[in-house]
Amino acid sequence: MRTGQVRWVAATAAVLALAGTAAGSARAQAPSSGDQVIRAMHDRYAGKWYKTLTFQQKTTRRTPADTMEIQTWYETAEVPGRLRIDIAPRGGMSYIYANDSIYVTNKDSVLRRLPGRNPLLILGFDVYGQPAEKTIDVLKDEGFNLGPVHEDTWEGRPVYVVGAAKGDTTSKQFWVDKDRLLFVRLLEPSPRDSSKEGDTRFDDYRPLGHGWISALVEFYSGGKLMQREEYSDIKADPRIPANIFTPGSTPAPMK
Repeated sequence: MRTGQVRWVAATAAVLALAGTAAGSARAQAPSSGDQVIRAMHDRYAGKWYKTLTFQQKTTRRTPADTMEIQTWYETAEVPGRLRIDIAPRGGMSYIYANDSIYVTNKDSVLRRLPGRNPLLILGFDVYGQPAEKTIDVLKDEGFNLGPVHEDTWEGRPVYVVGAAKGDTTSKQFWVDKDRLLFVRLLEPSPRDSSKEGDTRFDDYRPLGHGWISALVEFYSGGKLMQREEYSDIKADPRIPANIFTPGSTPAPMK
């Protein structure tokens, strides 16, 4: 073998060895628990994700009569933990998620206060805007088992599935896009009928600020579409009224 050939073979072997080492390192770094997935999601966008968000939402809902009705919702969020939904026309019925509670209001009156959080707010937004340990604690409190994690595919893309073993689609679980580390799916007993599986999907992800937004959200129960949400007029980091998440208050107009 000539000297040049020897050098080529040696160089090729070095490259292959390096590739093998990199592949082994990537495998070693694959998350072995849901805690690690949450930390990876947070770390990918730490300090970059938008803090406030507004958008208009076309909401198509299935009625008890099994027909579909369309409403317009106006949503305002502050990451982490706060979301306000105003049902058109504005100035009437609103839903506010704040302080680990859900407030149902009508104008300046609080009609109901219920304990609870919005898991979609936690997984789709808060995870990027608060310490990972906070998100982990909240998800455990919400009944997620963050021990099991496996890889699967969703809509042709690789995902991490947290909360269930491979083949298990009945345990409470969430799915995360492996490459972009974005929440894409939640499986849990349907809130309308616990005998049926609830399936929530975040789709049509678009870049927004230095983060992302899912502009299409769909809710299924027992395989049947119950609600579709389509976002428009999406704004990252707008100025929002200081009292907009205060139950019973009438916020100033948006600027």
